[in-house]
This record gives sequence, C-alpha cells and structure tokens, in this order.
Amino acid sequence: MSEKEIDESSGIETTGHEWDGIKELNNPLPRWWLWTFYATIVFSIGYIIWYPAIPLLNASTMGISGTTNRGILSEQLKAVEEGRRATVEKLADSDLEAIRADADLSRFAAAGGSSLFKVYCTQCHGSGASGSPGYPNLNDDDWLWGGDLQSIYTSIKHGIRNDVDDDTRDSLMPSFGADGLLEVAEIKAVVEYVLQLSNMEFDPALADAGRHLYADNCASCHGDNGKGDREFGGPNLADSIVLYGSDRASLRSQINNPKHGVMPPWGDKLTEAGVKQLAIYVHGLGGGEKAKAE
Repeated sequence: MSEKEIDESSGIETTGHEWDGIKELNNPLPRWWLWTFYATIVFSIGYIIWYPAIPLLNASTMGISGTTNRGILSEQLKAVEEGRRATVEKLADSDLEAIRADADLSRFAAAGGSSLFKVYCTQCHGSGASGSPGYPNLNDDDWLWGGDLQSIYTSIKHGIRNDVDDDTRDSLMPSFGADGLLEVAEIKAVVEYVLQLSNMEFDPALADAGRHLYADNCASCHGDNGKGDREFGGPNLADSIVLYGSDRASLRSQINNPKHGVMPPWGDKLTEAGVKQLAIYVHGLGGGEKAKAE
C-alpha cells in the first residue's frame, strides 16, 4: 500500500492528481455544505413521491397528493362560477330591457359582454369595435338590421348569412354586372346616383341617368331615398358610412359582383346569458338605439 503524499507547504494530504506540476490538496468538504447536500437529496425524493414530478409519454407521475396547478385553477374557476350562478341564471331569464333597467344586472352584463367581445368578436370587429372594410363598425349608429337591444340580440344569436342557423339574418344583393342584369355603362350611372345620394362628388349627367336605373333595380331594398330597409338588411346609401368602400371603384365592384359578409350564430356557443351580455355590451358602445315602438 503506497504512502499518502503530504504537501510540504500546507501539511495537507494530496489527492495524488497532478497537472503541469500542480498538485491537488485533499481538503474535505465543509460539514455544513455536506449535510445541506444530503438534505436536498432527501427533499427531492420526498417531492417526487408527494407531487407530480416525473414526465411520462402522455402525462406524468401523479404523486401521493395528486395536487396540480391545473387542478387548483379548475377548483378556483368552479368556485367563481358557483358564485356567479344565481346572477347568470337571472340574466338568462330576464328580458333585455329589464336587464338594462336593473343597474347591478346591467353592469354585470356589460362587464361579461366586454370579456366575451375580446375573445369572440375582436378578430372581425377590432379591439375597439370600430370594424374594418367588410366588417361593421359597432360604435356608430348605422345598422343593417336595427340597433335596438332586441335586434342586436337577434343578430348575435342567429348570425348573418350562415348555413348553420335556420333563423340567420339573410339578404343577398344580385350580381348586376356578373349576371348581366346591367351593362357597364348602366352600372357607372348607378354609381354616380349613389354618390349623389350620399352627398359626395358626382357626375350630374350620369347621376340623372342612374336615377331611373336605381328606381327599377335598387329601391326595393335600399328605399326610394336610399336610406335602406332594415327588414331586408338593405344598407343606407344616403350617408357616408359604406361597408366595402365609398370610392367609385369599390361601388362599381359591389354592384357588379357584391361581397356578402358572413357571421356565425353565437346562440349555442355562448348560451342565452352570454348572448344577452354581448347584446348589452354592444348596445352600450355608442350606437345603440331605443326599443322599436310596438
């Protein structure tokens, strides 16, 4: 058995390792550090036994406690839902005008509607509900099917021109150019008349020719004065709010081969209470109208 080598300067035993003439001293680890290390090993073993820890192919070991952050969150959400249950049920069972008249219920509905809008509606109508070309601005007072609470509720619940809900809002504008209903020159004349209706710059001679074409082909849906017809979802052409653009090229394109927006029905996805919350929120954005007179 070889003798232990002792370093002359420090008097401490060496490990026997040497690098470029430098020898390593065999200093023992501090006792407190060693016991701390052992404690971490014991703690980690206990942690693995008690908590979910070891990842598997599709899940992980559950541990004795069975506690997970996902489970804790689920319980907290259940508690919140339970606390809101009575108010949500009251909301679902109440008339829209009654909800609006009840300050607490209206405030609850508007807050919930704001959250639902951020999740389900901002993709099309924008975070500020100001819309974009082809997607209506919900802040103004221009409505295709009405802006009172009941009308907004119906639009949200059943959607627009979808093939899912039998009660969906539905209106289709003919493709006057693509289907050969109007000639190119006639479409140009109608465009000028529409520009005149909305008090924009127009060609008087063409607009005069377009007046009769409008009366024969467009007035049935947009009205004789161009103010639209909400029963059929006919847009108001006499204001400056145009869904697909108000320049000549956009108007010609829409008359020639119109675009028809589609909105899904939210009744089943959001429940009765959710639809009412959204209706209250949208109605309160600034363009909401009073209930229609019976």
